[in-house]
Order: sequence, then C-alpha cells, then structure tokens
Amino acid sequence: MTTTPSTTPLLDPRVIALAHYAGRALLENVLARHGVTFQQSVTLRLAAVAEGPVGRAAITDGIVGSLKIDTAEADSVVDELIAAGLLAPEGTSQVRITDAGRELYETTSAETAPISARIYAGIPKEDLAVAGRVLTLITERANAEFAALTK
Repeated sequence: MTTTPSTTPLLDPRVIALAHYAGRALLENVLARHGVTFQQSVTLRLAAVAEGPVGRAAITDGIVGSLKIDTAEADSVVDELIAAGLLAPEGTSQVRITDAGRELYETTSAETAPISARIYAGIPKEDLAVAGRVLTLITERANAEFAALTK
C-alpha cells in the first residue's frame, strides 16, 4: 500500500503491529530456511553480541524482556540452542555462542541485511530519527505498563 500525506495513518497500535508482523514475516522466511525459530534467533543474537561468555540468567532475562515470555519458556529456548550445538555451557552459570552458532547468526544477518536495506531505502534520516524516538518512547511506556500489570 502506498500512502500520500492525506492518506497516511497516524501512528497507533495497529500501524505498529502491521509493520512489526510484515518485517517479522520476512525474517521468519529467512530463518525457516536454516531451521531456526524467531525465539531462537532473538536468543542467538543476545549471545552473538556479547563479548564472550554471558550469564545464562542474563540471556534468559534478555529473552523475557524482549519477547515477553515467561522464564521457563526462555530457558527452554536456551536449551534448544544448546542441544543444537549453537550455544554451549561455559562453567556452571554461563553460555557462549559456538562457531556453528556464530556462523548461523552471521549468515541469517547477511541474508536479511539487503531486505532491510530495501525496506528503509529512501526514507529520510530525519524521519527515521523521529520514528526511532517515538517508538522508543512507546516501548518504554508499554514496558512500564506491562511491569505494573505483572507485579
């Protein structure tokens, strides 16, 4: 759908959801070719960007915070990646990304990069900055509401 200034909708939960699910569908298409789920991809990224081994609790907390799933489900995703050889236990309470995990992360990132580039092409930097600020504020407020609900 192409929009013009007179037909451009205001940012609201539906617009955000449509953008999220459109992008997620593209990502999941890439991930499926490699036998990886969205949850596994989020988890693998947390380990990939860490500077070495990271506490399993920190990984689990990152998954819970990002995906709004419970701790048991997040732990299960970590276990799946360990079983697949993409993460490995390090000591008693840490995990690290394996060479296979890093290769998979880099491959899926490389495959999604040109898709993202096409999606964002031509959007002025100033518009991206405004959208980034607004979406960050919405995320912070939604996280605060969620935290209040789950106390």
